[in-house]
Amino acid sequence: MATTFSKRLVNIAIKEHQKYYLIREQQEPLTSQIQNYWTDVSPFPGVSTPWSGVFISWSVRQAGATADEFRFAAAHARFVRKAIQDYKNQLGVFHGRNVDDYAPKVGDILQNNRSGNSFDYSYASTHSEYESHSAIVIEVGADHLGRYLRTIGGNEGDSFGLKEVRLDSDGYVKNPKGLYISVIETLK
Repeated sequence: MATTFSKRLVNIAIKEHQKYYLIREQQEPLTSQIQNYWTDVSPFPGVSTPWSGVFISWSVRQAGATADEFRFAAAHARFVRKAIQDYKNQLGVFHGRNVDDYAPKVGDILQNNRSGNSFDYSYASTHSEYESHSAIVIEVGADHLGRYLRTIGGNEGDSFGLKEVRLDSDGYVKNPKGLYISVIETLK
């Protein structure tokens, strides 16, 4: 069952997607909204700088998380590493889980490699500076092809993206090519 926080996080992602998915980052009103995401985390460098991490950070903050609970950052690697450390130490309300050992649920955050990289959970647990991406899990379900989850992420195709990820029969992300790295489990 999704928590109140998870429901808020999912609703925020859905609303942002609905408002902006047909607009590119260089077009208003999305350009101004991207600036809002950035200024919630750090100075705005312009829309040409990847903004997916600040979208996640902004969304988590808007849903009610504090800086003590979540490492708000422009780089996905930074908030993933803190979540992994919190999981290993059994602290906090955001736990970075190995994508191969945890079945994602609504309100979690799925992290994946970008640009052909092949970083894994072990690497993510010890590094805060590497290129990756993440998106908010908004749905987990099943259809005629089996189990799936859907995510919403920012800076996907210079706008918002809605993606479907196939799951195995136990609910784990199918990951034959190592695209996915971790899942931030939301316990808040």
